[in-house]
Amino acid sequence: QVQLVESGGGLVQAGGSLRLSCAASGRTVSGYFAAWFRQTPGKEREFAAAISWNGGSQYYADSVKGRFTISRDNANTRVYLDMNSLKPEDTAVYYCAAGGGYYRGPYAYWGQGTQVTVSS
Repeated sequence: QVQLVESGGGLVQAGGSLRLSCAASGRTVSGYFAAWFRQTPGKEREFAAAISWNGGSQYYADSVKGRFTISRDNANTRVYLDMNSLKPEDTAVYYCAAGGGYYRGPYAYWGQGTQVTVSS
C-alpha cells in the first residue's frame, strides 16, 4: 500500500505562485507515472500534470501549460507542482496520484487533496 500526503496549498492572489508537494510512503512508486489532478465543486476531477517514472517526460493540460511545472525527486518519494501566474480559475482541491501506467491514468493511489484558492 502507498500513502500520499499533499501539502503546500493555501490562499494566494492572482499572479502569485505556490508549490505543492506530495510525499509518498509505503511501497515504492518508482517505475510508474505520478500526476496532479484538480477538482472544483460540482465538476469532475480533471487532469493537470503528469510525470514519467524517471522524470524524463512531463505532460500538462492546456489550461496550465507554461505556468505549472511538475517534478519528482530522484528517490521517487516526492512529487512537486510549481504553480506560477495563478489565476482565479485555478482555484480547486489538488490531488496527488501515483502508480499510473499511463500519464492520464488510471492511478492506483491518491492523496487526500490540498485546497488552493486564488483571489482576484
